[in-house]
Amino acid sequence: MGMTMSQKILAAHAGLPEVKAGQLIEAKLDLVLGNDVTTPVAINVFEENNAKSVFDNTKIAMIMDHFTPNKDIKAATQVKQVRDFADKYNITNYRDVGEMGIEHALLPEMGLVGPGCLCIGADSHTCTYGALGAFSTGVGSTDMCAGMISGKAWFKVPSAIKFNLIGKPKGYVSGKDVILHIIGKIGVDGALYKSMEFVGEGVKYLNIDDRLCIANMAIEAGAKNGIFPVDDITREYCDGRYQGVAVEYEADEDAVYDEEYTIDLSALRPTVSFPHLPENTRTVDEIGEKEVKIDQVVIGSCTNGRISDLRAAAEVLRGKKLARGVRCIVIPGTQKIWTQAMHEGLFDVFVEAGAVVSTPTCGPCLGGHMGILAAGERAVSTTNRNFVGRMGHVDSEVYLASPAVAAASAVTGYITDPAKV
Repeated sequence: MGMTMSQKILAAHAGLPEVKAGQLIEAKLDLVLGNDVTTPVAINVFEENNAKSVFDNTKIAMIMDHFTPNKDIKAATQVKQVRDFADKYNITNYRDVGEMGIEHALLPEMGLVGPGCLCIGADSHTCTYGALGAFSTGVGSTDMCAGMISGKAWFKVPSAIKFNLIGKPKGYVSGKDVILHIIGKIGVDGALYKSMEFVGEGVKYLNIDDRLCIANMAIEAGAKNGIFPVDDITREYCDGRYQGVAVEYEADEDAVYDEEYTIDLSALRPTVSFPHLPENTRTVDEIGEKEVKIDQVVIGSCTNGRISDLRAAAEVLRGKKLARGVRCIVIPGTQKIWTQAMHEGLFDVFVEAGAVVSTPTCGPCLGGHMGILAAGERAVSTTNRNFVGRMGHVDSEVYLASPAVAAASAVTGYITDPAKV
């Protein structure tokens, strides 16, 4: 019986000739990730178990991104705990204010993840790195601790769903619209503990930023991971960047999939996820003019804070002003992206339109800081979750959309098709 891409990576890291869906394995890790919210819990477990060393100080990443710059005393205390631990054990990839970024934008940029690697992270959106042909998945802080100590983790090998992408996206359709369409189609538990494998001739029309966005939101369909095959676009991105040894895996022709879907990218339209689940999707054609009045727009996050996302938003906002009463917060994913956007003149576009530009941070995505919603307020956001109270008050609402839709909505004050601005 053949294996999927994910199963081949797991088998290789477990030292096994093959694995099957449902099999329990122990596999060696290439990277263990934590942030300023989850790492303190892992450190507490580390110390409670009287651990004295980490398995490899170069294969652990601690990225201070959720509540940084520190929003309060508790946040400052948590970061100090991680900083002290990183100093004690000489954690090479500790990143704090001034050199940090949103973790799932930063790690690919730094070359810490790449084709064929196996990564766990104490953050659910660790599945982002499947865009580069890696097996990456989110875990709890206890598993992060075990990984830091042993360099290994237990896995139940996932079964898989194949998404055959055909056609070429048109107009303002981006990776965000692709994954929102898929989640709307299969539901938030449609891929529960499964691998979402994205293949087909349509993949070549998706740039790395699109793929990172799609893999990032695999967890919003309940998936264990999302993964793309390695192609020339992947190789160009990773060459000279990825610090590990790239290994490319392809699914066997007789690999077994629980389900298969064909998605025609040319037929998709800009898509919005309504409260309070990512599966509640509607295209811009299905939303009435001035149907959803908004108070805030957030453009950024580990899903859509990359340079192509900022360019897409700037394209819509250039020469325009925000609607009266609408706040727009732009958050580049990393310092490098921030600098690039500044030099390209994108900041001028944002500020002249009436938006503000932030240092990289997860901030408003999880209701942390830098854009909390009051009761009754609505936000269009390029983030990945819109659960009750996700971005602030339990009586607020979050609508998930692409940077282009978010920018267009900021101009009109209502959820809007970017082609109509």
